Amino acid sequence: MGRLAGRLALITGASRGLGAALAERFAEEGARLILVARTVGGLEEVDDRVRAKGAEAATLVPQDLTKGEAIDELGGALAQRFGRLDVLVGNAAELSALSPIAHTDPDTFERTLAINTVTNLRLIRSLDPLLRASTSGSAIFVTSEVGAVPKAFFGAYAASKAALESLVMTYAAETSKTNLKVNLIDPGPMRTRLRAKAFPGEAKDVVALPKDRTDLFVDLAESGCTRHGERLRIV
Repeated sequence: MGRLAGRLALITGASRGLGAALAERFAEEGARLILVARTVGGLEEVDDRVRAKGAEAATLVPQDLTKGEAIDELGGALAQRFGRLDVLVGNAAELSALSPIAHTDPDTFERTLAINTVTNLRLIRSLDPLLRASTSGSAIFVTSEVGAVPKAFFGAYAASKAALESLVMTYAAETSKTNLKVNLIDPGPMRTRLRAKAFPGEAKDVVALPKDRTDLFVDLAESGCTRHGERLRIV
């Protein structure tokens, strides 16, 4: 019996990086998983590792999160099958090409905002009734340090994360009198494909592996968690 035994958790961006690490850790803690990502093969590989740990096979949702209508339909499909959702981890994100603000392509900016911010708005709209149906729902969204402290050349990514933080904190304020707990986590530097794109010359051993950044997520996903409306950073 793990700390998340019996909890039903949905994780986006679950085919690699932090999302995959969270899937494996949540499975170890006894959670039932719904894994969402674009890459079917990646999802299947994560599911194989989950089952190798003796956990129940995950429900795999190979979905492009830029397709908003599909997210809108996700809540209804999960309601029919499960009737509730205990944990949502909004993890999927994209880093656009780094450039000065004055040179940022508007289409690139809009795509970054769509994936990092609008996708999470749609997830909230679609899954809010299921999270409220849980006796102790938890919604956790992954942010970045540049969402709070902008950094040169990260304009599109920073703006999308700043918007996400405002969105999530508004959601937290609106759910303060419910059983639902809503929080943000900045996991700090990790050895992921997104970071490698931002810092291509960085030595791999100077940042943590995603699997070493999962403890706080488990804390917030537990049924007894009381933290709400917080922006937490893993150091």
